[in-house]
Amino acid sequence: MPMDLSTLPVAASTYRLLCPIGTAGPIVFTSPHSGQQYSAEFKAAARLDPHTLRRSEDSFVDELFGDAPLFGAPLLAATFPRAWCDANREAWELDPAMFDAPLPSWINTSSPRVAVGLGTIAKIVATGEAIYRRKLSFSEAESRIRTCWFPFHDQLSQLIASARALHGYCLLVDCHSMPSTPNIEGTDVIVGDAFGTAAAPPLTRRVEETLRGFGYRVRRNDPYAGGFITRHYGRPREGVHALQIEISRNLYMNEAKITKRSSFPTVRGHISAFIQTLTRENLDFLAPEAVNIASG
Repeated sequence: MPMDLSTLPVAASTYRLLCPIGTAGPIVFTSPHSGQQYSAEFKAAARLDPHTLRRSEDSFVDELFGDAPLFGAPLLAATFPRAWCDANREAWELDPAMFDAPLPSWINTSSPRVAVGLGTIAKIVATGEAIYRRKLSFSEAESRIRTCWFPFHDQLSQLIASARALHGYCLLVDCHSMPSTPNIEGTDVIVGDAFGTAAAPPLTRRVEETLRGFGYRVRRNDPYAGGFITRHYGRPREGVHALQIEISRNLYMNEAKITKRSSFPTVRGHISAFIQTLTRENLDFLAPEAVNIASG
């Protein structure tokens, strides 16, 4: 059985870290958007009911990938909701229109994510409804970012550094779910490698082929090429390769009710088999000295 380190002082309120027994392999899994700890403070500040707030979640994704530690790979999952603080953004992507006073000059107020209301502190839920009934203070946002975003990324950085120290390279798999929309119709999984910049192309192909082997319809980078985690940590020439995996929610859950479908165990079984296959692969071509050859 894997070790659950969520009882550590910081992790108890911000993330769950499931670690394999013994030496971890070179692969690290993350689930930054599956957190479901909606505090009384958040519910009081929001104009939306709890069910609507959950529409931004990647519900149950941490469970889908929950067997990763059984195959030697740690799983880091946020417990705070994406709508409260988004770990898949830069630390300080904030919309000035959400706040009751001007923001510090160093805040990133003009990113594409901020423009659509989905910065580090989201203005809207994924379905477009405004979250708050009032303006926020910058101190509120700063508190969330310092108590949620930074501990999550500090732990992720440690996991990556440990994998590199032990194996010479690391593969980071950032796990997400996607809503059923017309632009992804006919697609079950999207693999994002930031258009070939976050991971060696042969790795991306192997992952796609493995997923297709379970009968899934797989697309690359369109429309999800990878968020902050993929683009920030994916540095192939330094021995860190990052892939984002988006799984269609319709495969395993009722999107309106946010409940699991009867197909959930089957999909979870496929994901577990995918993880097992990936962890058994010889991935030495991901080492920095091999990247130039592998990327051809």
